[in-house]
Amino acid sequence: MTANATRVLVLNSGSSSVKYQLLDMADGSRLAVGLVERIGEETSRLAHTPLATGGAKRETEGAIADHEAALKAVAAELAADDLGLDSPELAAIGHRVVHGGLKFSAPTVIDDAVLKEIERLVPVAPLHNPANITGIRTAQALRPDLPQVAVFDTAFHTTMPEHAARYAIDVETADAHRIRRYGFHGTSHAYVSRKTAELLGKDPSEVNVIVLHLGNGASASAVAGGRCVDTSMGLTPLEGLVMGTRSGDIDPAVTFHLKRVAGMSEDEVDVLLNKKSGLIGLCGDNDMREIRRRIDEGDQRAALAFDIYIHRLKKYIGAYTAVLGRVDAVAFTAGVGENAAPVREAAIAGLEELGMAVDASLNAVRSDEPRLISPDYARVAVAVVPTDEELEIAQQTYALVKE
Repeated sequence: MTANATRVLVLNSGSSSVKYQLLDMADGSRLAVGLVERIGEETSRLAHTPLATGGAKRETEGAIADHEAALKAVAAELAADDLGLDSPELAAIGHRVVHGGLKFSAPTVIDDAVLKEIERLVPVAPLHNPANITGIRTAQALRPDLPQVAVFDTAFHTTMPEHAARYAIDVETADAHRIRRYGFHGTSHAYVSRKTAELLGKDPSEVNVIVLHLGNGASASAVAGGRCVDTSMGLTPLEGLVMGTRSGDIDPAVTFHLKRVAGMSEDEVDVLLNKKSGLIGLCGDNDMREIRRRIDEGDQRAALAFDIYIHRLKKYIGAYTAVLGRVDAVAFTAGVGENAAPVREAAIAGLEELGMAVDASLNAVRSDEPRLISPDYARVAVAVVPTDEELEIAQQTYALVKE
């Protein structure tokens, strides 16, 4: 790695999409961002914004057959802005990998053994790890000489103690099939908990934070002194909070009941709980803005969905207060957490005995900056901290390759 190699390309490969950002770690600036979506469909779309040159967003549509073609298209867009993958300033490519199991607790340079382990975890992340693997292999083919680094969604949660990570099922069965709570959104929880400590003017080791990552996927974590001690998602991202299309916590016997009484197959139950539940199952919408609009118009179904969503949030805030013993801050992040003031207000309402409160005027302010929305008298700080998973991946990748 040369001294002027300070750029990191971050790739987030989904089943039919690739999100990417090119960052310069000399100052943390973004040089380009983009998205390829509908890969493999008749009409794919590539949106690319060259931030380094201040250029306008470029959008193209046309068939992009697979991830290899998608990354080649991305490389061409970057090259058009003199930011190509052949640049000597490119230090590494950082890949978001959803499931790393227990083996990977830190960013890892990818070799054949690492790829085999990621493949071994496909049964517990069938929707995510295969796409991540495809992105890695394609990037390796394009730049075989460049370090490729995996940053795992699960890594931040590997510090959970066994009593928090274990399910109360037969130990031999659990161990044989790697059944335990792994947790997800780890890069976001790591970034936000650290930024929350900075907002309070303290070192992360001094702060206990409840992080609420509220997007279409949603998760909570209890972070004690910079280390995760509990999180809401489990073996898969289905467990925990009410989400856009996922049910979150549910009696496991519901699945048996649906198979026996409704005659549903395993795949049908899987689709129901992952894609037809949560907010969309409760009221037909998974966009919080639309749900709030419907509530304002008197829609009772939307109001009930919102109340269920908030009730689950409160339960986790209360539970993690008990787990941590002392809470210094509650931090809201991700699309809903950062932008939906009514969600933040409702989630904290009634928790004054826990030392939590929201100032209505501060909560109403819209900003891209980390900020406090609690009144001065509140014992527990309530914060809005915009997440930046791509920057976190880039920082972890660059720190590793510098070593």
